Amino acid sequence: LDEGADILDIGGESTRPVAGLVSEDEEIKRILPVINSILSVRKDAIISVDTSKPAVAEQSLKAGARIINDVSGLKFNSDLLEVVKKYNASIVIMHMKGNPQTMQKNPEYGNLIQEIYDFLFIQSQKAELTGIKHIFIDPGIGFGKTIDHNFEILRRLSDFKSLGYPLIIGNSRKSFLGNTLNIPDPIERDFASAVVNAASLLNGAKIIRTHNMQYGVQTVKLINNIC
Repeated sequence: LDEGADILDIGGESTRPVAGLVSEDEEIKRILPVINSILSVRKDAIISVDTSKPAVAEQSLKAGARIINDVSGLKFNSDLLEVVKKYNASIVIMHMKGNPQTMQKNPEYGNLIQEIYDFLFIQSQKAELTGIKHIFIDPGIGFGKTIDHNFEILRRLSDFKSLGYPLIIGNSRKSFLGNTLNIPDPIERDFASAVVNAASLLNGAKIIRTHNMQYGVQTVKLINNIC
């Protein structure tokens, strides 16, 4: 936050490829102390919680989180919408093909951009009909996509602007960058992440997820001065 982050995204269950599942109780046990610790020193902090579980969302929003970031895009449990509405919170709807255990096993699409677009349209309409006012969309870089899929999404990011919701993109340190540039260590991918984040902002992204705050803030500031 001191370095310029607008939102902190906290998760208690890994969604990396082939990551194991975590119980509701364990996820809550991991997340709540972090939320409480942050808000005890920064009451104005905007906290997003990365979860698909209604019970985890309920406890997190009750503790002071304001955004639920659902990587399943409401596929795993649509009851999440009622919890988000109850607390007048925001929802991030992301596209993922399959689940973390299966998503990177030869993902195939008939029409990549159209399928992601249609999914985000349908799921965002469900959120609107539930009465949720603040909706964000994310095409899900790296979630059930090949390297070529990821780059096609980035090239055609502006296609998603017509959905009418702020667009979030998560490129930071992901394996498609490492595999393309032969950089096995994720920490060494920060420069590559900044380059791709700049292109994403130019193509319509409103929010970027980043691990390196210095690069992230500089990237946003420069793009805002260009556009």
